[in-house]
Order: sequence, then C-alpha cells, then structure tokens
Amino acid sequence: MNNIKTVAVVGLGYIGLPTAAILATNGLQVIGVDVNQQTVDSVNRGEVPFVEPDLGIHVAGAVSQGKLRATITTPKADAFIVAVPTPFKQDRSADLSYIEAAARGIAPQLEGGELIILESTSPPRATRHLGEYILGLRPDLSLDGADGKPSILLAHCPERVLPGRVMIELVTNDRIVGGVTPEAAELAKGLYATFCQGNIHLTDDVTAEMAKLVENSYRDVNIAFANELSVISDGLGIDVWELISLANHHPRVNILQPGPGVGGHCIAVDPWFIVAEAPEDAKLIRTARMVNDAKPLWVVDKVLDALKAAPADTEVAVLGLAFKANIDDLRESPAIEITRLISSAAAGTRLNVVEPHVRELPQQLQFVENVRLMGLSEAVRTSGIVLVLVDHDDFKTIDMAELYGKQVIDTRGIISV
Repeated sequence: MNNIKTVAVVGLGYIGLPTAAILATNGLQVIGVDVNQQTVDSVNRGEVPFVEPDLGIHVAGAVSQGKLRATITTPKADAFIVAVPTPFKQDRSADLSYIEAAARGIAPQLEGGELIILESTSPPRATRHLGEYILGLRPDLSLDGADGKPSILLAHCPERVLPGRVMIELVTNDRIVGGVTPEAAELAKGLYATFCQGNIHLTDDVTAEMAKLVENSYRDVNIAFANELSVISDGLGIDVWELISLANHHPRVNILQPGPGVGGHCIAVDPWFIVAEAPEDAKLIRTARMVNDAKPLWVVDKVLDALKAAPADTEVAVLGLAFKANIDDLRESPAIEITRLISSAAAGTRLNVVEPHVRELPQQLQFVENVRLMGLSEAVRTSGIVLVLVDHDDFKTIDMAELYGKQVIDTRGIISV
C-alpha cells in the first residue's frame, strides 16, 4: 500500500477524466485540473463533456460523494497524473508544450516526496524532460535526493484503453509502470493497484514510453497492410472484405479490416515519434504511416470519380466524422479531412454529413458553404452518392431499399447493396 490520499489529474480529456473518476470511486480524493472552464464546470455538476459509456455514472457518483472536483488551477496533492495532449509538430516531432505547461502548474505546489506520473503518450525520455523542466523551476528539489535536496518521484504509465470501453479497460487491462527510480515505480504501482485488476508490469520510464509507441505502431503497420489490400483489390475488382474473411480462415492469419485512413490521437500520431527518434532505421513504420496517410486521398478520388459520372446536381451523404465507431472523438479523424477535401474539390456539390454523436460540425467544416449536418434518413434520401466513413451502429440499420439506385462507397464494409 502507499500513503497517497489526494491525487491531482491534470487534463480532463478522454483519458484524464476517466482516470480521475475511477480513482475517486475507489476512495481517493481527486482534484481534476483543466484549462477549459466549461469542462471544469461540467465536471463540478457531475456531467461528462464528451461521449464515453459508463463514465457519467462514475463522475456523477464521485462528485456527489465529494470525492471528485475540478478546478482551473493546480492544487497541492500527494500525487499528480499528467494526461495532456502530445500532438506532433509540423516536422512530426513531439510537441511537449502541453507537458511543460502542466509542469509549470505543478512545480509551485511541490514540497518533496510527491509522485508525478506522466500518462500522456510520449516519445522516449519525455518523462525525464518533465522532471528536468520541474527542477528548472524548482532547483531546491531533486529526482534522487542528491545533495540532501527533497526528491520528487517520477514515473510513466501509458494508458492502454479503447475509446468506447475506457471504464472497463481501465480496470481490466494490464498496466505498464516505468519509474525514473525503482522507488517511483513501486509507488506508482501502488496507486494504480487501487483500481487496476490486471497485472502491473514494472520497468524503467524510457522502456514504458517506448512500449506504448510500439503497441500503436504494431497496430498501424497491420492496418496499413489491410488498407493497401483494399486499394489493390479495388483495382482487381475483388471484394476486399470477402478476401480478408477467406484469408483469415488460415489458422495463423488475422488480417485487420481496412478503412478510410487512421485517426485518433494514438495510432495516427505515435509511430511518428519512433520515426523521429530513429529516422534511418524506422523504415517499415514510416512506410505504414505513409500508406495510411494516403488512404483518405484515395477515398476522395473515388468520390470525385463517382461525381463525374453522376448528374450535375447529385448530392453526397457523408456517414460519420468520428475516428472510430460509436464515439464522438474527432481527433485526427480521416473522415473530417476527406469531407473537407471533397467540399473543396467539388465546391458545387452539397455534402450532407451525418454524425449522430455530435451536435455541430467541427471547426474545420463549420464555415464550409456546401457542407451541412443532418439526420441519417434525410441525408440518404436526398443524396445520389452515399459515402460510409465510420461504422457507427446507427448506420448498420439502414434499410437497403433506401439505397436503391444510389452509388454506395463503403470504406468500412458495413453495407451490401
């Protein structure tokens, strides 16, 4: 066990808020920190500002019991969990500015002995960068007790959950905990053991950082294989979904499903961190990223070719904007980029977008004149071309009779006409 009673979770997004809620419902006093006042206000009302099954129950319960509250400013705490974005820059190296901003909030609150965990998916040595940044602001502290200075304990524990199943997988999945020191690793393990029923594997911080990048790069490479197959199959007039199904009957073959590209903050981003660390050696990882990044353009070309063969006033139903099924997460979504590119290349064509998990178009599409958000039935009824970009359950209920006479471009393999 450990003596951690209060935890500050910095960043109340898709990972931070579930982590804060699960800690609070397991008896810890949790203060969530976020720069967005609307997010803070939502949490303090016991509400969740995004879609994630079962999260609302945890947040409402923890807030009503006085175990969870949110604030703009970082408080004192026994432990700090940093769960802020780590996007890549234009050169595809990691942007650590959000981590540094979190460090600036944490540093004044430290007295020595606190545990600081970086959960943000990060390139190798980002955890140590966080520690060094804090020590630059607080030279009276140390990471190892050198020169008699009070020490802080630093660890990396990457999240490994699937959007849409976060509250289940937070509890059931194994965790990797990497400490800058063995003491930090053990203390972090004790904290996660308050709710994690999976095995908790200890290692050093750099290996833990790399493990998360490797997990997502493995997925990216395998998705790239499926996406490349879909392009090849299209040229040969083969149904790629049938092809993969047949190939997967082999006992040692398990090909993933193709799609319009790869989105989300992890798989679409993390492999580039490895490429940036080893640009000469990460050949396969780089190629997979290029294949997946090129897939949206291939989809756009398919739609533009269909429009050339269609009547001039043909409208396009665009089904889905999220990066995966049944969530409202639009981060790095290829569907948004595909919609934007089509709207630009076919400026006279009306795009009827259906995204049942959002109430308004994302910023990239809000002021695009030929794009509008509408319901599923109306979009399909008024459109001559139906483009499926996300396999939301809602779209699987479409009556095939409604698609009669329409051209369907299904990048997710959920509609058979």
